[in-house]
Amino acid sequence: MDFQVTTVLGRAGSRIRRQPLAAAGILLLAGFVAGGLSAPWLAPHNPAAIDLLHRLQGPSAAHWAGTDELGRDTLSRLLWGARLSLAVSVSVVSVSLALGLAIGGLAGYLGGWVDTALTTFAMNTFLALPGILLAIAFAAFLGPGFLNLVLALAIGGWAGYARLVRAQVMAVRDREYVDAARALGASGMRIFFRHILPNIVQPILVQAAIGMAGVILAEATLSFLGLGIPAPAPSWGSMLNDARSHLFDSPHMVLFPALAVAGAVLGFNFLGDALRDQLDPRTRLELGL
Repeated sequence: MDFQVTTVLGRAGSRIRRQPLAAAGILLLAGFVAGGLSAPWLAPHNPAAIDLLHRLQGPSAAHWAGTDELGRDTLSRLLWGARLSLAVSVSVVSVSLALGLAIGGLAGYLGGWVDTALTTFAMNTFLALPGILLAIAFAAFLGPGFLNLVLALAIGGWAGYARLVRAQVMAVRDREYVDAARALGASGMRIFFRHILPNIVQPILVQAAIGMAGVILAEATLSFLGLGIPAPAPSWGSMLNDARSHLFDSPHMVLFPALAVAGAVLGFNFLGDALRDQLDPRTRLELGL
């Protein structure tokens, strides 16, 4: 038993030495997810409680990350903001990925006029416009709120997943095992979900991990502009917006939310790189994984 534990620890240590950025990303994401899920228990104060007698205080034993202009505890708001960012990122990526699989799968598998219509008039139209500008436009039109924010970000991000799925499906739809399943009378849905999707899931997972980072950054941007979750719900972007007028007299109000956004984005980007290296046989051979 001790030998097995030593072997597992040795392999883990070897992987960390070969992929230090992957280990750093996992640690950052572990802190981000743990903080978001455990916010009701880890937060030392009510994130919406106003205490004007202790406003704009720096980090101290009572408030580890200081307080904002209304005396609200910054650490508590950071933890609840992580919970909000986690919920938004998971929801947006799930909706975008579902739309991308449906539209990209149809375009890649059916081809012909269906592919032309979906690619030319749907994907290319959305890809021609910057995703963040589409999200800002839809968020301004729909108004603030969690569901509206998720919908606005998903509308601006589904086309990238659809293009990736279409390319991957076109690469495998004429393989021998697909032709064999088709010759045996399998339906198109069965062929897609049983034979095509399992063979294209690797690049989709990498894109989803990197997409989570983009969603967190986009959510912070919309909240900074006042188009995200309405107050008093804590959001990293709204915290940065509140800190603009106190950049020099209370720099902690900018420092901690900015570090939180940067850490979450870096964590997902490092995770995406690690997944790419792990799932690519040639890269695994080069790295000795």
